[in-house]
Amino acid sequence: MSAFIVLGAQWGDEGKGKLTDYLAEEANVVVRFQGGNNAGHTVEVGEKQYKLHLIPSGILHDDKLNVIGNGVAVDPNALFSEIDYLQREGVNVTPEKLIVSDRAQLIMPYHKTLDILKEKARGKNDIGTTGKGIGPCYTDKYERCGIRVCDLLHTEVFEEKLRFNIESKNAYITNVLGGEELNFDEIFNAYVKLGERLRPFVQDTSVRVYDEIKKNQTVLFEGAQGMLLDIDHGTYPYVTSSNTTAGGVSTGIGVGPTMITNVVGIAKAYTTRVGKGPFPTELEDATGEWIREKGHEYGTTTGRSRRCGWLDVVILKTTIRVCGLTSLVVTKIDTLANLEKIKVCVGYNFEGRVIDYFPASLEDLAKCEPIYEEFDGWDDSIADARSYDEIPENAKKYLKRIEELTETKISIVSVGPKRDQTIRVRKEL
Repeated sequence: MSAFIVLGAQWGDEGKGKLTDYLAEEANVVVRFQGGNNAGHTVEVGEKQYKLHLIPSGILHDDKLNVIGNGVAVDPNALFSEIDYLQREGVNVTPEKLIVSDRAQLIMPYHKTLDILKEKARGKNDIGTTGKGIGPCYTDKYERCGIRVCDLLHTEVFEEKLRFNIESKNAYITNVLGGEELNFDEIFNAYVKLGERLRPFVQDTSVRVYDEIKKNQTVLFEGAQGMLLDIDHGTYPYVTSSNTTAGGVSTGIGVGPTMITNVVGIAKAYTTRVGKGPFPTELEDATGEWIREKGHEYGTTTGRSRRCGWLDVVILKTTIRVCGLTSLVVTKIDTLANLEKIKVCVGYNFEGRVIDYFPASLEDLAKCEPIYEEFDGWDDSIADARSYDEIPENAKKYLKRIEELTETKISIVSVGPKRDQTIRVRKEL
């Protein structure tokens, strides 16, 4: 039995799509357990590039089962738009290759309207959401008025729940937020059609994934976003609306934690984040701009430029503690090539003492000053390395120090965006 998790160890955009695609070679089943189409995973196969948002990255393999779990917020319009895009690109997407949980919450048009209007109302205190309706969808889930996939497949139930929600949401949209009310008939008719198209893909994914694990199939759980965007353990309120940690797998798909064998954390060789929120090692200078341009640090989903800074080991230690990482994957180490000196944050100076954890309070975090170690750089030849022995010596020293500081082994190093630019350092994850 092998069931392992691949998740982002920073603020997202670490290269989970590429690594999930790479590790899917070893898996029979690839599962998304949280988030929605606010995620963006870019996968390069040969000379071709695929941009995925909702569908698991294993979809590019013909012999893999891909699962969208109950913890995912599903926008059916976005789902079928992505399916159609993949079909045009020559990727076959069928109910035999992709299944969707009957317990997944549906993103409705009013969720997107609320997302945009509420973000606008926050003014300078906006969170920086993608406007995809993810947050309002999860809000309804916990308010227990959400509409699930199984509801959509029962027309009378769907009509009753939708009518109640439209009436209550329209009152808030028009009277409080100053928006235009939504039309019940338009939404109802559109979603009934979407439901019929969705029906063949729907299963109890908890049962299916459990059965696959019991049959000794290898299951890969693919996280969206990153650990520091977790609703509980991230830099709240500048976080996403779901649990991005390893613990989110059990609730987001419905299998017990004892069935998980490994947890792999993916980290860039530096740090990035999108939008607002604290960033202790941010480089607001020419070096930060250089990393952004060389690393093509622009969001797959939003196109927004990413803020860039030095690698922060405090973040990695936090992820290791919260998620129980069994190994690290370091990506984009090629981006740092040709820098004369490279720094790593090994701790924070907080009110005269050194700490190696992330404070809950953003006010306390703002007082934290990063403590750096400095390393000699390496050249562009790292992108041509296809084995660990071929990696430049200074880059090896850098990687070795990351292992020492985090007390966690590095299992994979990525030296470029393509599948073959992936170096397996250790067989075990």
